[in-house]
Amino acid sequence: MGWGFQLKKQMNDAKFIGWREWVGLPDLGIPWLKAKIDTGARTSALHAFETERFTRNGEAWVRFGVHPRQKDTDTVRICEARVVDERIVTDSGGHKESRPVIATTMVLDGTAHAIEMTLTDRDSMLFRMLVGRTAIKRGVVVSPGHSFILGGSREQPPESS
Repeated sequence: MGWGFQLKKQMNDAKFIGWREWVGLPDLGIPWLKAKIDTGARTSALHAFETERFTRNGEAWVRFGVHPRQKDTDTVRICEARVVDERIVTDSGGHKESRPVIATTMVLDGTAHAIEMTLTDRDSMLFRMLVGRTAIKRGVVVSPGHSFILGGSREQPPESS
């Protein structure tokens, strides 16, 4: 069997997602967040503001605010997470920035995934979160011409089951 047959079988077994989908971040107390699926980004990124670093039990932590809804700065979720790394990230404009990296759980289509995510000010960006390619598991194909394949709409997340 050649690679063409194997690729065709993988595509038949694949789960398709759109270029934007609803995701949950339960460790951060965020049940739904509209995210852009960005295969050009290695690591996921979350909009964070008023970022404050502190030490807890000898470990680096960060406290930060999140506006979970697009175009809504009144709704605020204050989050805390352990910092697992600090990385220099080059944004889409070519600017380099040192960002804290946290480990958290992302729920996509009812399945929980452990991911790493950088924190940055995305206030001027349309999406509060980018899901990078390391957070997308094998067997998932991004369909760039479709949105919300997994459910919900532009304005509403899918109904909880």
